[in-house]
Amino acid sequence: MIELICKQTCSTCRRAVALLDERKVAYRYREYTQDPLSADEIRAVLAKLGVGPREVLRTHDSAYAALNLSGDESDETLISLMAEHPTLLQRPIGVRGDRAALGRPVEGLLALLD
Repeated sequence: MIELICKQTCSTCRRAVALLDERKVAYRYREYTQDPLSADEIRAVLAKLGVGPREVLRTHDSAYAALNLSGDESDETLISLMAEHPTLLQRPIGVRGDRAALGRPVEGLLALLD
């Protein structure tokens, strides 16, 4: 089963759900603004994605501007801020076992099916 980390108001997340539903893929939906990832969970997802926090940082998010972020902050600072302000984290992200995939584009989630 895939854990789908999403936001209901995100059109890309809605497309990800539609894609998984169309393919009859079992998933557990996690509305990450209501059930935010902890800093440890973010670290684990990043490790599964094989990327650092900058690669999944939403620089056009209002929290990015409100916090006066530059993207030059330390990895730990960015991870802590993503835990405090979940919308800083790109979405959707699918997690299955020891693998994860960023759903941008949503077809990227299909990598979790093989």
